[in-house]
Amino acid sequence: MDRTPWAPGAPALADAARAITSIVAQGRSSDAALAPFEATAHRAAVRAIALGTVRWYLRLAPAVDMLLTHPQGLADELHALLVASAHQIEYSRNPPQATVHTAVDAARILGKERATGLVNAVLRRFVSERGILLARVDEKLASRTAHPQWLVKRLTEAWPQEVCTGILEANNTHPPMVLRLDLSRYERQQYLSDLEAVDIVARPLEWAPTAVCLQEPVALSKLPRFGEGLVSVQDAGAQLAAPLLAAQPGMRVLDACAAPGGKTGHLLEHTPELAELVAVDTDAKRVGRIEENLQRLRRTARVIVADVRQSANFWDGRPFDRILLDAPCSSTGVIRRHPDIKLLRRADDIYALATTQLEILRAVYRLLAPGGRLLYSTCSVLPDENQRVVERFLETEATAHLSSMPPADTLAPGALEQRAGVQLVPGGQAGTDGFYYACLEKTTTGT
Repeated sequence: MDRTPWAPGAPALADAARAITSIVAQGRSSDAALAPFEATAHRAAVRAIALGTVRWYLRLAPAVDMLLTHPQGLADELHALLVASAHQIEYSRNPPQATVHTAVDAARILGKERATGLVNAVLRRFVSERGILLARVDEKLASRTAHPQWLVKRLTEAWPQEVCTGILEANNTHPPMVLRLDLSRYERQQYLSDLEAVDIVARPLEWAPTAVCLQEPVALSKLPRFGEGLVSVQDAGAQLAAPLLAAQPGMRVLDACAAPGGKTGHLLEHTPELAELVAVDTDAKRVGRIEENLQRLRRTARVIVADVRQSANFWDGRPFDRILLDAPCSSTGVIRRHPDIKLLRRADDIYALATTQLEILRAVYRLLAPGGRLLYSTCSVLPDENQRVVERFLETEATAHLSSMPPADTLAPGALEQRAGVQLVPGGQAGTDGFYYACLEKTTTGT
């Protein structure tokens, strides 16, 4: 039987340490690492502790390691427990001494009875010395902002100091919960009234006509009309894709790399009278998510599991009038939603991703009808995955040209005009995640 009573919060802290270990030591995503704890009564606490710790891991772990004689020799779960406890001491409202007591019991829950003395001693020192420890850590920009050095280097090379600083700061904030309304079936003002009726505070985003931003996140079950498919959760920056693609009634549209289907649903809401929408993705499980989303939205599309680079497996030979390519990327624009990216992504990944992006872009462009439009998008803030991919593509495709887009500052407040395309950065004036968009058009002959 479990020892009772544990210190308040000890079971949640122990499970958070287990989840952090899965991410840091085993390279699992935060969603996968947290999945085993979703059925527990303390799942919300586990998620908050684990994601908060991962968000600040690259600042907290070095400080904790200064208090250890042999940090490399410490068991992974024990190290994760110490860093998670340091997070609670530094960033939560819990009394620091109570956190120390909770951590000692959490060590017992993890089967580390012999290490309880170490946990107690290290954390008591962290409580008393954390100002000095963190000051030493904060001497470097990367550790001060809890980002990997390689990413800070790329960001400082890519963007002016003000923009770079804004990205690093935004990545450590909690993003807003933004909704997308199906305006073909419901008016935004009416939905704002529906939210007010259930005491949910929200505001419209004037530059994004389908978007409503909530003051505080709420459970999906509390959202009016969610089950009817009239509203979805989608960042306002992502809601730019459908209007930029500008599909018209009667057109055939390809949504390449479509999973989990947020943009697929928006394309169908934006232009309900499409002749056909084909949604393709390589991951069968994630393709299942597309189908689930479409069922809730009460929309239909032809959903296919395939690699878009191998068109013979899904294409009937008829060109598409519009193609949305939401290319697989580093996801460095959505770190505030997925802080595990800071720990899981590596510098070498960027070259490999850019190579894949160019391959996919070349493959799907061949499926575009003359006069058609292709929208290339990513949720990255790194030019190597964005404008440089588009520029490399344009160098070798004589019939491809940049298509007109709205000026960046009218597309979204604070959006940045690039040589090719437009970049939104995390946070910023618009408050969106980081997205890149470039519109391409196919002419009948090269020039």
